[in-house]
Amino acid sequence: MSERIFNFSAGPAVLPEPVLDRARDEMLSFGESGMSIMEMSHRSKRFAEVLDRAESGLRSLLTIPNNYKILFLQGGATLQFSMVPMNLLAEDEKAEYVVTGAWGVKAFSEAKRYGLAKTIFSSEDGGFRTIPGRGELRFDPSASYVHYTSNETIDGVEFDYDLDGGGVPVVCDASSNILSKPIDVEKYALIYAGAQKNIGPSGVTVVIIRKDLLERCRRDLPKLLTYRAIAENDSLLNTPNTWGIYLVSLVCKWLEGEGGVAAMEKRNLEKAAVLYKAIDSSDGFYRGHAERAARSRMNVTFHLPTPELDKKFCSEAESLGMNGLRGHRTVGGIRASIYNAFPKEGVERLVEFMKDFAMRN
Repeated sequence: MSERIFNFSAGPAVLPEPVLDRARDEMLSFGESGMSIMEMSHRSKRFAEVLDRAESGLRSLLTIPNNYKILFLQGGATLQFSMVPMNLLAEDEKAEYVVTGAWGVKAFSEAKRYGLAKTIFSSEDGGFRTIPGRGELRFDPSASYVHYTSNETIDGVEFDYDLDGGGVPVVCDASSNILSKPIDVEKYALIYAGAQKNIGPSGVTVVIIRKDLLERCRRDLPKLLTYRAIAENDSLLNTPNTWGIYLVSLVCKWLEGEGGVAAMEKRNLEKAAVLYKAIDSSDGFYRGHAERAARSRMNVTFHLPTPELDKKFCSEAESLGMNGLRGHRTVGGIRASIYNAFPKEGVERLVEFMKDFAMRN
Protein backbone atom coordinates (compact mmCIF):
# COMPACT_ATOMS: atom_id res chain seq x y z
CA MET A 1 0.00 0.00 0.00
CA SER A 2 1.20 3.52 -0.79
CA GLU A 3 2.03 5.79 2.14
CA ARG A 4 -0.81 8.15 3.04
CA ILE A 5 -0.37 11.71 1.82
CA PHE A 6 -1.31 15.04 3.36
CA ASN A 7 -4.78 15.62 1.94
CA PHE A 8 -5.62 19.35 1.79
CA SER A 9 -8.82 18.74 -0.20
CA ALA A 10 -11.83 20.92 0.59
CA GLY A 11 -14.16 17.93 0.47
CA PRO A 12 -14.56 15.05 0.47
CA ALA A 13 -11.84 15.68 2.99
CA VAL A 14 -9.41 13.84 5.23
CA LEU A 15 -10.96 11.45 7.76
CA PRO A 16 -9.35 10.40 11.06
CA GLU A 17 -7.08 7.40 10.51
CA PRO A 18 -8.42 5.54 13.58
CA VAL A 19 -11.90 5.82 12.04
CA LEU A 20 -10.69 4.41 8.73
CA ASP A 21 -8.84 1.60 10.54
CA ARG A 22 -11.98 0.65 12.49
CA ALA A 23 -14.14 0.76 9.36
CA ARG A 24 -11.62 -1.43 7.53
CA ASP A 25 -11.63 -3.99 10.33
CA GLU A 26 -15.44 -4.13 10.38
CA MET A 27 -15.96 -3.96 6.63
CA LEU A 28 -16.79 -7.63 6.12
CA SER A 29 -18.43 -8.35 9.45
CA PHE A 30 -19.96 -5.63 11.60
CA GLY A 31 -20.38 -6.55 15.24
CA GLU A 32 -19.73 -10.26 14.54
CA SER A 33 -22.87 -10.31 12.41
CA GLY A 34 -21.14 -11.96 9.46
CA MET A 35 -22.15 -9.12 7.14
CA SER A 36 -21.13 -5.56 6.37
CA ILE A 37 -23.07 -2.61 7.72
CA MET A 38 -23.76 -1.85 4.04
CA GLU A 39 -25.60 -5.18 3.70
CA MET A 40 -27.64 -4.79 6.85
CA SER A 41 -31.29 -3.78 7.04
CA HIS A 42 -31.79 -0.19 8.11
CA ARG A 43 -34.70 -1.48 10.20
CA SER A 44 -32.52 -3.94 12.12
CA LYS A 45 -31.68 -3.63 15.80
CA ARG A 46 -27.96 -3.42 15.00
CA PHE A 47 -28.39 -0.46 12.69
CA ALA A 48 -30.80 1.21 15.13
CA GLU A 49 -27.96 1.20 17.65
CA VAL A 50 -25.58 2.74 15.08
CA LEU A 51 -28.10 5.47 14.26
CA ASP A 52 -28.58 6.18 17.97
CA ARG A 53 -24.81 6.43 18.50
CA ALA A 54 -24.46 8.88 15.63
CA GLU A 55 -27.30 11.03 16.94
CA SER A 56 -26.26 10.91 20.60
CA GLY A 57 -22.65 11.62 19.62
CA LEU A 58 -23.61 14.79 17.76
CA ARG A 59 -25.99 15.82 20.54
CA SER A 60 -23.27 15.44 23.16
CA LEU A 61 -20.47 17.10 21.16
CA LEU A 62 -22.58 20.14 20.22
CA THR A 63 -24.65 20.26 23.44
CA ILE A 64 -27.87 20.08 21.42
CA PRO A 65 -30.94 20.60 23.65
CA ASN A 66 -33.82 18.12 23.65
CA ASN A 67 -36.12 20.55 21.84
CA TYR A 68 -34.07 20.01 18.68
CA LYS A 69 -34.36 17.08 16.31
CA ILE A 70 -31.32 15.64 14.51
CA LEU A 71 -32.02 14.34 11.01
CA PHE A 72 -29.82 12.38 8.61
CA LEU A 73 -30.60 13.18 5.00
CA GLN A 74 -29.06 12.83 1.56
CA GLY A 75 -28.53 15.32 -1.26
CA GLY A 76 -25.77 17.33 0.40
CA ALA A 77 -26.00 20.90 1.59
CA THR A 78 -27.02 21.82 -1.96
CA LEU A 79 -30.40 20.14 -1.52
CA GLN A 80 -30.84 22.13 1.69
CA PHE A 81 -30.59 25.34 -0.34
CA SER A 82 -34.00 24.30 -1.69
CA MET A 83 -35.46 22.36 1.24
CA VAL A 84 -35.13 25.29 3.65
CA PRO A 85 -37.32 27.70 1.65
CA MET A 86 -39.59 24.88 0.44
CA ASN A 87 -40.44 24.04 4.04
CA LEU A 88 -40.23 27.39 5.78
CA LEU A 89 -41.05 30.08 3.22
CA ALA A 90 -44.55 30.62 1.85
CA GLU A 91 -45.03 32.59 -1.38
CA ASP A 92 -46.19 35.69 0.47
CA GLU A 93 -43.45 35.53 3.12
CA LYS A 94 -39.96 36.98 3.24
CA ALA A 95 -36.57 35.44 3.98
CA GLU A 96 -33.36 37.39 4.48
CA TYR A 97 -29.95 36.20 3.30
CA VAL A 98 -26.45 37.18 4.40
CA VAL A 99 -24.11 36.43 1.49
CA THR A 100 -20.38 36.18 2.15
CA GLY A 101 -19.30 33.74 -0.55
CA ALA A 102 -20.21 31.44 -3.41
CA TRP A 103 -22.30 29.03 -1.35
CA GLY A 104 -24.36 31.88 0.06
CA VAL A 105 -25.01 33.02 -3.50
CA LYS A 106 -26.26 29.56 -4.44
CA ALA A 107 -28.50 29.32 -1.38
CA PHE A 108 -30.02 32.73 -2.10
CA SER A 109 -30.56 31.84 -5.75
CA GLU A 110 -32.58 28.75 -4.81
CA ALA A 111 -34.64 30.60 -2.19
CA LYS A 112 -35.89 33.08 -4.81
CA ARG A 113 -37.75 30.21 -6.47
CA TYR A 114 -40.06 29.74 -3.50
CA GLY A 115 -40.83 33.13 -2.01
CA LEU A 116 -39.56 36.64 -1.46
CA ALA A 117 -35.85 36.28 -0.71
CA LYS A 118 -33.85 39.42 0.00
CA THR A 119 -30.11 39.94 0.45
CA ILE A 120 -29.47 42.13 3.48
CA PHE A 121 -25.68 41.87 3.26
CA SER A 122 -23.36 40.89 0.43
CA SER A 123 -19.60 41.18 0.18
CA GLU A 124 -19.56 40.14 -3.48
CA ASP A 125 -18.53 43.57 -4.81
CA GLY A 126 -15.40 43.38 -2.65
CA GLY A 127 -14.54 39.87 -3.83
CA PHE A 128 -15.97 37.99 -0.82
CA ARG A 129 -13.22 38.93 1.60
CA THR A 130 -15.16 39.90 4.70
CA ILE A 131 -18.12 39.31 7.01
CA PRO A 132 -20.52 41.76 8.68
CA GLY A 133 -19.41 42.98 12.09
CA ARG A 134 -21.24 42.02 15.26
CA GLY A 135 -24.41 44.07 15.56
CA GLU A 136 -24.06 45.47 12.04
CA LEU A 137 -27.04 43.67 10.53
CA ARG A 138 -30.65 44.79 10.88
CA PHE A 139 -33.39 42.20 10.45
CA ASP A 140 -37.03 42.54 9.46
CA PRO A 141 -38.96 41.13 12.45
CA SER A 142 -41.59 39.78 10.04
CA ALA A 143 -39.05 37.65 8.13
CA SER A 144 -39.62 33.90 8.19
CA TYR A 145 -35.92 33.37 8.75
CA VAL A 146 -32.44 34.77 8.12
CA HIS A 147 -29.89 32.50 6.41
CA TYR A 148 -26.10 32.63 6.43
CA THR A 149 -23.09 30.41 5.71
CA SER A 150 -20.79 30.24 8.71
CA ASN A 151 -17.71 29.30 6.67
CA GLU A 152 -17.20 29.78 2.94
CA THR A 153 -14.84 27.12 1.62
CA ILE A 154 -14.12 28.73 -1.76
CA ASP A 155 -13.12 32.17 -0.52
CA GLY A 156 -11.82 31.18 2.91
CA VAL A 157 -14.09 33.47 4.90
CA GLU A 158 -15.53 32.49 8.29
CA PHE A 159 -17.79 34.05 10.92
CA ASP A 160 -16.06 34.15 14.29
CA TYR A 161 -19.37 34.48 16.12
CA ASP A 162 -22.86 32.95 16.17
CA LEU A 163 -25.26 35.16 14.27
CA ASP A 164 -28.04 36.48 16.52
CA GLY A 165 -31.28 37.05 14.62
CA GLY A 166 -32.77 39.24 17.33
CA GLY A 167 -35.93 37.13 17.39
CA VAL A 168 -35.88 36.17 13.71
CA PRO A 169 -35.21 32.42 13.27
CA VAL A 170 -31.60 31.85 12.14
CA VAL A 171 -30.78 29.18 9.56
CA CYS A 172 -27.10 28.31 9.13
CA ASP A 173 -25.19 26.34 6.54
CA ALA A 174 -22.41 25.04 8.78
CA SER A 175 -21.12 22.41 6.36
CA SER A 176 -17.45 23.27 6.56
CA ASN A 177 -16.90 24.29 10.18
CA ILE A 178 -19.40 22.29 12.23
CA LEU A 179 -17.67 20.36 15.06
CA SER A 180 -14.55 22.53 14.65
CA LYS A 181 -15.46 24.75 17.61
CA PRO A 182 -18.23 25.15 20.19
CA ILE A 183 -21.40 26.84 18.94
CA ASP A 184 -24.49 28.07 20.78
CA VAL A 185 -27.10 25.84 19.15
CA GLU A 186 -29.94 27.66 20.90
CA LYS A 187 -29.23 30.74 18.80
CA TYR A 188 -30.36 28.76 15.74
CA ALA A 189 -33.66 27.53 14.41
CA LEU A 190 -32.02 25.20 11.90
CA ILE A 191 -28.44 24.15 11.19
CA TYR A 192 -27.51 21.99 8.22
CA ALA A 193 -24.21 20.50 7.14
CA GLY A 194 -22.89 18.20 4.47
CA ALA A 195 -20.84 15.59 6.27
CA GLN A 196 -17.75 15.45 4.09
CA LYS A 197 -15.64 18.00 5.94
CA ASN A 198 -15.72 17.33 9.69
CA ILE A 199 -18.61 14.90 10.30
CA GLY A 200 -17.98 11.90 8.07
CA PRO A 201 -18.04 10.83 4.42
CA SER A 202 -19.86 12.36 1.49
CA GLY A 203 -23.44 11.23 1.01
CA VAL A 204 -24.78 12.21 4.45
CA THR A 205 -26.30 15.54 5.41
CA VAL A 206 -27.06 16.45 9.01
CA VAL A 207 -29.97 18.77 9.83
CA ILE A 208 -30.47 20.08 13.37
CA ILE A 209 -33.92 21.63 13.58
CA ARG A 210 -35.83 23.17 16.48
CA LYS A 211 -38.98 21.13 16.96
CA ASP A 212 -41.39 24.05 16.82
CA LEU A 213 -40.30 24.68 13.22
CA LEU A 214 -41.51 21.23 12.22
CA GLU A 215 -45.10 22.39 12.59
CA ARG A 216 -44.38 25.32 10.28
CA CYS A 217 -43.30 23.03 7.45
CA ARG A 218 -45.58 23.13 4.44
CA ARG A 219 -47.89 20.13 4.13
CA ASP A 220 -48.17 20.07 0.34
CA LEU A 221 -44.59 18.86 -0.29
CA PRO A 222 -43.43 15.34 -1.17
CA LYS A 223 -42.70 13.47 2.05
CA LEU A 224 -39.00 13.03 1.31
CA LEU A 225 -38.67 16.81 1.02
CA THR A 226 -40.53 17.59 4.25
CA TYR A 227 -38.57 17.95 7.49
CA ARG A 228 -41.64 17.05 9.53
CA ALA A 229 -42.16 13.73 7.75
CA ILE A 230 -38.48 12.81 8.02
CA ALA A 231 -38.47 13.71 11.72
CA GLU A 232 -41.61 11.68 12.40
CA ASN A 233 -39.86 8.67 10.90
CA ASP A 234 -36.54 9.23 12.72
CA SER A 235 -34.63 9.65 9.42
CA LEU A 236 -35.90 6.25 8.23
CA LEU A 237 -38.63 7.45 5.85
CA ASN A 238 -36.54 5.80 3.15
CA THR A 239 -33.33 3.77 3.25
CA PRO A 240 -30.65 6.16 4.55
CA ASN A 241 -26.93 6.09 3.83
CA THR A 242 -26.23 3.36 6.38
CA TRP A 243 -22.48 3.26 5.73
CA GLY A 244 -22.21 7.03 6.02
CA ILE A 245 -24.16 7.17 9.27
CA TYR A 246 -21.98 4.38 10.66
CA LEU A 247 -18.88 6.47 9.88
CA VAL A 248 -20.48 9.52 11.49
CA SER A 249 -20.88 7.49 14.68
CA LEU A 250 -17.19 6.55 14.55
CA VAL A 251 -16.09 10.15 13.94
CA CYS A 252 -18.15 11.29 16.94
CA LYS A 253 -16.49 8.64 19.11
CA TRP A 254 -13.06 9.73 17.87
CA LEU A 255 -13.85 13.38 18.62
CA GLU A 256 -14.98 12.52 22.14
CA GLY A 257 -11.71 10.67 22.71
CA GLU A 258 -9.73 13.67 21.46
CA GLY A 259 -11.39 16.04 23.95
CA GLY A 260 -14.46 17.20 22.01
CA VAL A 261 -15.03 20.39 20.08
CA ALA A 262 -13.25 22.61 22.62
CA ALA A 263 -10.04 20.63 22.05
CA MET A 264 -10.63 20.75 18.30
CA GLU A 265 -10.98 24.52 18.42
CA LYS A 266 -7.62 24.85 20.18
CA ARG A 267 -5.91 22.62 17.60
CA ASN A 268 -7.57 24.35 14.68
CA LEU A 269 -6.52 27.78 15.93
CA GLU A 270 -2.93 26.57 16.27
CA LYS A 271 -2.86 25.03 12.79
CA ALA A 272 -4.36 28.11 11.14
CA ALA A 273 -1.99 30.45 13.00
CA VAL A 274 1.06 28.58 11.70
CA LEU A 275 -0.13 28.83 8.11
CA TYR A 276 -1.29 32.44 8.23
CA LYS A 277 2.00 33.46 9.83
CA ALA A 278 3.85 31.96 6.86
CA ILE A 279 1.65 33.96 4.48
CA ASP A 280 2.02 37.22 6.39
CA SER A 281 5.79 36.92 6.76
CA SER A 282 6.48 36.23 3.06
CA ASP A 283 7.01 39.89 2.08
CA GLY A 284 4.01 39.73 -0.24
CA PHE A 285 5.03 36.63 -2.16
CA TYR A 286 1.96 34.91 -0.71
CA ARG A 287 -1.16 37.10 -0.53
CA GLY A 288 -4.05 36.02 1.65
CA HIS A 289 -7.52 36.43 0.14
CA ALA A 290 -9.72 37.11 3.17
CA GLU A 291 -9.45 40.15 5.41
CA ARG A 292 -7.68 39.24 8.64
CA ALA A 293 -10.80 39.57 10.80
CA ALA A 294 -12.68 37.16 8.52
CA ARG A 295 -10.03 34.52 7.92
CA SER A 296 -11.22 30.92 7.93
CA ARG A 297 -9.66 28.39 10.26
CA MET A 298 -10.79 25.61 7.93
CA ASN A 299 -9.90 26.84 4.43
CA VAL A 300 -6.82 29.02 4.07
CA THR A 301 -6.87 30.77 0.69
CA PHE A 302 -4.02 32.71 -0.88
CA HIS A 303 -2.38 33.62 -4.19
CA LEU A 304 1.16 33.74 -5.51
CA PRO A 305 2.39 36.58 -7.77
CA THR A 306 1.18 34.90 -10.99
CA PRO A 307 -1.22 32.11 -12.02
CA GLU A 308 1.76 30.30 -13.50
CA LEU A 309 3.43 30.22 -10.08
CA ASP A 310 0.16 29.03 -8.53
CA LYS A 311 0.19 26.09 -10.91
CA LYS A 312 3.87 25.34 -10.35
CA PHE A 313 3.39 25.53 -6.57
CA CYS A 314 0.59 22.95 -6.63
CA SER A 315 2.45 20.64 -8.98
CA GLU A 316 5.60 20.61 -6.85
CA ALA A 317 3.62 20.22 -3.62
CA GLU A 318 1.76 17.24 -5.04
CA SER A 319 5.03 15.56 -5.99
CA LEU A 320 6.02 15.88 -2.32
CA GLY A 321 2.85 14.22 -1.01
CA MET A 322 0.70 17.32 -0.43
CA ASN A 323 -2.48 16.99 -2.46
CA GLY A 324 -5.61 19.09 -3.01
CA LEU A 325 -4.04 22.56 -2.83
CA ARG A 326 -5.42 23.99 -6.05
CA GLY A 327 -7.91 26.78 -5.40
CA HIS A 328 -11.48 26.42 -6.57
CA ARG A 329 -11.79 26.67 -10.34
CA THR A 330 -13.79 29.92 -10.05
CA VAL A 331 -11.12 31.84 -8.12
CA GLY A 332 -7.81 30.05 -8.69
CA GLY A 333 -4.88 30.47 -6.34
CA ILE A 334 -4.18 28.10 -3.46
CA ARG A 335 -6.56 26.63 -0.91
CA ALA A 336 -5.31 24.61 2.05
CA SER A 337 -8.20 22.92 3.84
CA ILE A 338 -7.17 21.93 7.36
CA TYR A 339 -10.25 20.39 8.95
CA ASN A 340 -10.39 18.59 12.31
CA ALA A 341 -8.71 15.40 11.12
CA PHE A 342 -5.89 17.18 9.31
CA PRO A 343 -2.67 16.86 11.32
CA LYS A 344 -0.54 19.81 12.40
CA GLU A 345 2.45 17.97 10.95
CA GLY A 346 0.93 18.47 7.49
CA VAL A 347 0.62 22.21 8.04
CA GLU A 348 4.23 22.40 9.17
CA ARG A 349 5.31 20.43 6.10
CA LEU A 350 3.43 22.85 3.86
CA VAL A 351 4.99 25.88 5.56
CA GLU A 352 8.49 24.43 5.04
CA PHE A 353 7.70 23.95 1.37
CA MET A 354 6.28 27.50 1.09
CA LYS A 355 9.50 28.99 2.43
CA ASP A 356 11.63 26.93 0.08
CA PHE A 357 9.42 27.67 -2.93
CA ALA A 358 9.50 31.41 -2.24
CA MET A 359 13.30 31.40 -2.02
CA ARG A 360 13.58 29.59 -5.35
CA ASN A 361 11.01 31.69 -7.19
